[in-house]
Amino acid sequence: MATTPGFRPVTPAIVAALEGVVGAANVVRPGPDLDRFSHDESEDLFAAPEVAVRPGSTAEVAAVLALAHRERIPVTPRAAGTGLSGGALPLHGGIVLSVERMDRILEVDEANLVAVVQPGVVTERLQQDVEARGLYYPPDPASRGSCTLGGNIAENAGGPRAFKYGVTRDYVLGLDATLMGGTALRLGRRTVKGVAGYDLAGLFVGSEGTLGVVSSMTLQLIPKPEMVYTLFGLFSAPKDATRAVEAIIQRGVVPRCLEFTDGGALEAIRRQGVGIDPSAGAMLLIEVDGDESACDRDMVKVGEACTEIGAIDVLVAQDGVQRDKLWAARRELSRAIRELARNKLAEDVVVPRSRITDLLEAVERNGAEHRVRTLAYGHAGDGNLHVNFLWDEDDEVPRVQQCIEAMMRDVVAMRGTISGEHGIGVLKIPFLPIEQSEELIAVQRRVKDVFDPYGLMNPGKIFATSSHRGC
Repeated sequence: MATTPGFRPVTPAIVAALEGVVGAANVVRPGPDLDRFSHDESEDLFAAPEVAVRPGSTAEVAAVLALAHRERIPVTPRAAGTGLSGGALPLHGGIVLSVERMDRILEVDEANLVAVVQPGVVTERLQQDVEARGLYYPPDPASRGSCTLGGNIAENAGGPRAFKYGVTRDYVLGLDATLMGGTALRLGRRTVKGVAGYDLAGLFVGSEGTLGVVSSMTLQLIPKPEMVYTLFGLFSAPKDATRAVEAIIQRGVVPRCLEFTDGGALEAIRRQGVGIDPSAGAMLLIEVDGDESACDRDMVKVGEACTEIGAIDVLVAQDGVQRDKLWAARRELSRAIRELARNKLAEDVVVPRSRITDLLEAVERNGAEHRVRTLAYGHAGDGNLHVNFLWDEDDEVPRVQQCIEAMMRDVVAMRGTISGEHGIGVLKIPFLPIEQSEELIAVQRRVKDVFDPYGLMNPGKIFATSSHRGC
């Protein structure tokens, strides 16, 4: 295996040393078991590590990073591998450091509304644990049943509830992080307030594993809402649904979820066995929560707003079973869309909410110009849409790439951003200069150099490099 200039290969002696740190059972050598560390949920991306390790403690993480630093071996941190931008792929080989064994909920402090967890904890598991105590952890990525909190930290995950409750960064009070070389740091605090020094915990959130490895996190909780109502409005066309979004908010309602689905995505949902009026060309999935009186009031306002715009129908989930079926279809939508074509690439972009209709029109226009099939769904409340590009034949790829770039330029022209929650990873590196200046990117590179002067921590992510191997 060739080695990227500046990085050294993993030798048998290094493997033996890693076994001495984490135990032979937690070192994965080349073979079928190593293959799962070579890809994530991105489409058609593959990069093989030379070895994978599964530390079980902060001390073991520090020892692995000290060894890698000394030997100049790149390290790719990895949580559940559910990312969609290639952020967990070991582009330069080296070591994959998996946090899957670090999966404990260490503490739930009900009096102070705080949870302390390890990065391998599945997000839904924490949510269920605290909700049984009458508490609530709002960040709610679609893959919550399989993604972990470590990955959520790396990507600053959001999800459907972000419009009302915010994203992962809004709930991170503190982190225990280890830098390349083995230096362990306690970042942030345990209190709601705190301005002692720079907010390095906030810097780590969304850094995609390029600064260090998080081994535990202190998260803010809130009281669990008393009630929740789920509604879905059906519309003839996407523009009617986006107009309804504005009408709902103008009535003073802040839904905890305000999800948009266009006609193409609706077809994927229908294929999952969810009975939706075939005349509908768009849908809003809406949830309001709070006490009973607030939910009743907001439900009426939502219904009035949708009806005023001309909704085909506005329905309320009659029970938990119907609600769960709707949400299951929504959460599996990305996988369902894969059945519509041989190839799919999903790009999550964000525009000001008032520009969602403009974005949808631009996507349709670009698709027609480049002869690429597109569909869109996502979080209409905060302007974060997942635009999917579908194709069947290899010779279509250049047109798909041109269509995606055109969308990115349109998004930035609308004062939006090229990624809402998937991160930059590998796939969006070419588009970062569209949004950010050369000077700003240079500053961020210097920040990384402070934490990782040899560029060993998850190299080849976020910023363009002169060369890499892998994808």
